Parts: sequence; C-alpha cells; structure tokens
Amino acid sequence: MRHDRLSVLTALEAQGIAPVFYHPDRDVCLNVIRACARGGAPVVEFTNRGDFACDLFGEIARELQQTDPHIVLGIGSVVDAGTAALFLNRGARFVVSPGLVEEVARTCNRRMTAYFPGCGSVSEILKAQELGCEIVKLFPGASVGGADFVKAVMGPMPWTKIMPTGGVDPDEASIAKWFGSGIVAAGMGSKLVTDAAVKAGDWAGIEASVRQTVEAIRTFRSGT
Repeated sequence: MRHDRLSVLTALEAQGIAPVFYHPDRDVCLNVIRACARGGAPVVEFTNRGDFACDLFGEIARELQQTDPHIVLGIGSVVDAGTAALFLNRGARFVVSPGLVEEVARTCNRRMTAYFPGCGSVSEILKAQELGCEIVKLFPGASVGGADFVKAVMGPMPWTKIMPTGGVDPDEASIAKWFGSGIVAAGMGSKLVTDAAVKAGDWAGIEASVRQTVEAIRTFRSGT
C-alpha cells in the first residue's frame, strides 16, 4: 500500500497518538510495532538512536512492507538533511525532528513526505508552516508551556495542528487536558510502551495499552 503525505497525516490524526519507540533488536521492534498496530495505532515513530539505526530501520521497513503494508513507519530524532535522505531511501513514510531544521523540511518536500519539526515557540511554528509542515511537534511538550501554550497559540492561529511529545500521559485526565487544548495527536514513548513490557515480551500488554489509549482519545473526541 502506498502511503503518501496526505494519507499519513489523516491516519495519524485519526489514531490520535504516535507511539515512539526504539530497540536495537530487530525482532523486538517488529513485535512492538505490530502490537501497536493491532491496538489501533498503525502509524509508529521509530527513533534514530544508536549505531546502525539506519540499517536496522531498513530491515524493519522492508519486512513490514511485505507482511503488514497497512503499517506506516516513520523516523524520529532526525537533525540533518543527509540523515533524513538515508531513512527516506529505506522506506520512512514521515520524518520527525526534535527541532526545526529547514534543510530537512526541504528534503521531505522534495519527496512529498510529511515532516513534523520540533517547535517551542510561536515564531518556530510560523516558520514551520511557511516551510509546508502540516503538523508541528511541540517539544518538549510539558517544558515549553504545555496545554496552556497550545490554547494560547490556537487563539490567533486556529489552523495550527500541534502534536506534543513529552508530558502527555496515556490516561483520561491527561488526554482530556491536552486534547481539550486543541492538539490533533500526541507522541508517547515509554509511558505507552513500557520498558517492563518490552523486557518481558508482553506484546499483548502493549497492544492493550495502545488500544485503551486510542479508545480514550476517541471517547473524548466524541464527547461521550
């Protein structure tokens, strides 16, 4: 299945969370990613950490394209255009950065690939939008104003689509606070895919955690 920029953006907004994950073992990664997809979050951010992460990503992406073509695998922690290009050539369907890197935005635009830059100010958000970024990553979410910052931005800039990473927990209270402020999705790492579950190989537990979070977001959005 082809995952173009628009379909990736639509799928991410629909599931409401972006599981953020890295592990050096290929099989562990595949199990976690598939568990997230079964739980209702097939759009997953693999982070660029550690030596040979690019090679590992390529192996995982190749396998998933053959066995689970509905999964949308993107790459995070990208800070330069060269690295972005390496992962795009290995099947990354979206790119995420901890900050706003103009060269990465241009590289992704040339490939018509979604880019989510980390932004911590209104000026950075405006620059990201100028560069064609549909969704900006508020990072670190809790440290740059949290949900109150999102509300303040949405006043004069209601077209803005924000995805915080850092500070959003997979519980009803946190979901209500953040999604009530106007975010379209949230990146969640070890609080969603816990280290204990990964170490125990508890793929069913990860699936259940993701499903519960996706359902909580859906319930909040529906007002029921």
